[in-house]
Amino acid sequence: MKGVSPVVGEGNGHDETSGAPRGSVYDWYQRGVKLLKDGSPAAAAALLERAAEVEPESRSIREALARAQFNSRQYAEAAASFRQIVEANPAEDYAYFGLGLALWRTGDIEGAQEPLAIAVAMRPDERHYVSALKSVRATLRARREM
Repeated sequence: MKGVSPVVGEGNGHDETSGAPRGSVYDWYQRGVKLLKDGSPAAAAALLERAAEVEPESRSIREALARAQFNSRQYAEAAASFRQIVEANPAEDYAYFGLGLALWRTGDIEGAQEPLAIAVAMRPDERHYVSALKSVRATLRARREM
């Protein structure tokens, strides 16, 4: 990660003047990933959003944020975060997969199809990608037949 923010505030984990979390951006990222892993995606998303504000170009922070947003049912926000990753690096198969799933969860099943198809084209061996694409296509077929 480029650049490291200065350590701020002691005590309750926040800088009393700015409300910023204590530690460096890397510390925020590490705590956010741990919160996500430990089953607290909303708390992770809040912390990782702060990190992404300071380091908007960090792919690691952006992916962790997108995963936290998705897992806390913030699907539109997750789609936006995954889209930023894809736009910055079109070779990110996982970001296409995440974008497709997030769009699917927002109800944009038609929009979910393309990123999932791209993820499958990039990684046809990834069963989760293939399964998600098949499900989206089956849903679209069923809707057309109604």
